Amino acid sequence: MTEPHPSSAAPRPSAPRWLRPAVDYGPLVVFLAGYFQFGLFAATAGLMGATALALALSYAYERRLPMVPLVTAVVVGVFGGLTLWLHDETFIKLKPTIVQVLFAVVLFGGLFFKRSFLKSLLGATISMDDRGWHILTVRYAWFFLAMAGLNEVVWRTQSTDFWVTFKVFGIAGLTVVFALSQVPVMNRHHVEKGEPEPRTENPSGDK
Repeated sequence: MTEPHPSSAAPRPSAPRWLRPAVDYGPLVVFLAGYFQFGLFAATAGLMGATALALALSYAYERRLPMVPLVTAVVVGVFGGLTLWLHDETFIKLKPTIVQVLFAVVLFGGLFFKRSFLKSLLGATISMDDRGWHILTVRYAWFFLAMAGLNEVVWRTQSTDFWVTFKVFGIAGLTVVFALSQVPVMNRHHVEKGEPEPRTENPSGDK
């Protein structure tokens, strides 16, 4: 009888269902509650701590750090730290702008080198042909730039109370609406897993 290889291990259990919402939205909830209870600087400190905790939980359960929360955590750490160190709320208000611009640059940069980082990120759950990934990547890149511009308009022209509400609810809500608006593109370019993708001369030719 063959003994199991000593290096083989039992498959790691899947992450609990609450993990992804906790990682994605937990820090925002902490930020909102902290702001209305203690003010922006305390909320910033809470956001930094909650973001670090969310990443730690993600690594503990999944043994990996998801790229989008990781990038966000780095920017939160830098701009949140500057906010607390210099006691200047400008830096934490700039954070969404910086994050959105970074995402747009990464997506556009990937297309320049003929790569779709969106496909690398979502390809395990969404199956599309290359043309579909190109279209979706371009649209998301422009969306991120638009959101960066909108954040700049909001924090420079509105009250801090309004900006906090926009950061927590407005950005998330607009992102969900945008994602839903892309369902027709995903359906039109959907391919079954394992099915060979149709050959196309110019993946960017579709509208």
